Amino acid sequence: MEIPLRASLIAWLAADPALAGQLNAIVEEAPTRTALPWLALAASASADWSCKDRAGREVRVALELHCRGDRPDVASALVNAIEARVAALPAAQAGFRVVTATFLRARAEQRPANTRAILLEYRFRVLAD
Repeated sequence: MEIPLRASLIAWLAADPALAGQLNAIVEEAPTRTALPWLALAASASADWSCKDRAGREVRVALELHCRGDRPDVASALVNAIEARVAALPAAQAGFRVVTATFLRARAEQRPANTRAILLEYRFRVLAD
């Protein structure tokens, strides 16, 4: 269920016209030749979260936003839009159901050449249909 969740999340984020209009790419893993800003699903890990009658997974996902800017708040509106879109992910997905989607933590760092990276980590608990 980890891979289908990754695919659903990327598709859901990419389908948002507001995000698509502000980001040059919304992809799985880092794009090789894309101008900033872009968003990638950087990593995921899963563990068993099954119940008596259905298979389940707890999936941890890290989204990484890369952008350019001098000020720490340069991407705050974009981060808010990403967080709102993730929170609105429909529970019913093909082959599984998202039971909970929880924001865990964020990390931001200034990088060389006036770039920034913002990591957003989430925990999804999903059950098979």
